[in-house]
Amino acid sequence: MTKNLLFSGIAVTIVYYLFGCLVYGFLFPDLASGDESPLGILLGCLFYTFIYAVIFTRWANITTFKTGFYAGLTLGILYALSWYSFVYSGYFNLVDFIKEILIGGFMTAIMAGTVGFVNCKTN
Repeated sequence: MTKNLLFSGIAVTIVYYLFGCLVYGFLFPDLASGDESPLGILLGCLFYTFIYAVIFTRWANITTFKTGFYAGLTLGILYALSWYSFVYSGYFNLVDFIKEILIGGFMTAIMAGTVGFVNCKTN
């Protein structure tokens, strides 16, 4: 169980970080401020992905990409709705808000699907 947690946490951190670079660096650079520290982003990815690794490995026993994807999509959209409601509370831009919700949901779905995939392969 600890091996699954470590493997999935590290693998998913890499996937999530690279996917974030693709999304915010190339596809939607207007959503990034440009002041972000790569180390800070990497640490944020590490801690965020380990939340899902713990939940899916220890409590939910998610062991397929598909179940991880759908669980991650649900949780990712809910988390993004919560977080970006705070972020955009002072300056509300509906288009950016919707982009962030969709990006957050999809990125978390890919990340959570990867947790399920790694859990399947390391069992």
